[in-house]
Amino acid sequence: MTLVPAFGDPAPPEVVAAATRALAAGNIVAMPTDTVYGLAVDPFRNGAADRLFALKRRPRQVDLPVLVADEEQALSLAVAVPEPARRLMARYWPGALTLVLTRGAEVTADLGTDDATIGLRCPGHPLPRALCAAAGPLATTSANLHGKPTLCTAAEVAAIFGDAVALVLDGGPCTGAPSTVVDCTGEVPKLLRQGRIPWAEVVQSARL
Repeated sequence: MTLVPAFGDPAPPEVVAAATRALAAGNIVAMPTDTVYGLAVDPFRNGAADRLFALKRRPRQVDLPVLVADEEQALSLAVAVPEPARRLMARYWPGALTLVLTRGAEVTADLGTDDATIGLRCPGHPLPRALCAAAGPLATTSANLHGKPTLCTAAEVAAIFGDAVALVLDGGPCTGAPSTVVDCTGEVPKLLRQGRIPWAEVVQSARL
């Protein structure tokens, strides 16, 4: 495990390059986000998601959400995206909103057991967006053991996971509330998890 300073906007190119190499090798990378520290893998790399599920102690039935660089990257993974979902992307991305959409049949990413839907978010932090732009969409989960409290600093992540994580990118403390998760597989959005963005605001924005 290597602890790497990763401050700055835009994200430092050498940090993005090192993390991209680690992800391409199927390794796990810890990184700051606009909510909490996350563990990320390239879900298109054979065995990478298995390593993440095992390290996190997360059941495969609890599918991994995906971070994307932008709306275009999200739409490459989803099909039949309804207009309310597109309005929410335009209003809240980058930001703390995860949209569950119908997954494209040709998308081979290993995210768990559900091949019908995919949870997508464009984060409001320059580093994960830069990584997604360089390495492609990333399967992520909060950097903690399943069911345990989230970790707020890179040092805490390094102490818990050690050499099981190839790189820990240190962007300072991450203490944001989790993302709001909304099911947008139909024409009427449904709340799956209340997070930073209030549900009433989401409903209003989806209608505009």
